[in-house]
Amino acid sequence: MSQREHLIKQHGLLRHPEGGFYKEVHRAESRVRTVGGAYDRSAYTSIFYLLSGDDFSAWHRIRSDETWFFHSGCDLAIYSFSKTGQLQKQRLGTDSGCFQYTIAAGTWFAAQPEAYTSFSFVSCVVAPGFEFEDFELASRQYLLDQFGHCAEHREKIEALTRVAV
Repeated sequence: MSQREHLIKQHGLLRHPEGGFYKEVHRAESRVRTVGGAYDRSAYTSIFYLLSGDDFSAWHRIRSDETWFFHSGCDLAIYSFSKTGQLQKQRLGTDSGCFQYTIAAGTWFAAQPEAYTSFSFVSCVVAPGFEFEDFELASRQYLLDQFGHCAEHREKIEALTRVAV
């Protein structure tokens, strides 16, 4: 059994709609209400998340901040679009020396292991806590319309979306 398969089995990881495998490992009992009281959530949630080298976390965004913590495997590239529409890349892992990275609430982002023949194993903490109703998977066409003004952006949008909509 490969290390990847061992981690999936050991932690009971399930397929995630954005790609990869996950399992929620903690949901805070404490509740918080967002500014303006629009909704209330667990104070935070955490998951284990594994991406195989031949897979990716498709472009998506959530309502809360999300912090990723690197554990093992190859470096992971996290791509995002800044508020000004610039494509950004942050690497997590041993080679990069960066082991934690936070994506701000409402930011479009995607991720992909740096080595096709490996995997990346991370934890993600979301605060206020994650709910699937706060999750939005991007359509390729929407992102191309918003950010596809240069070849580099189009390439990453096309590579990290699953279906052209």
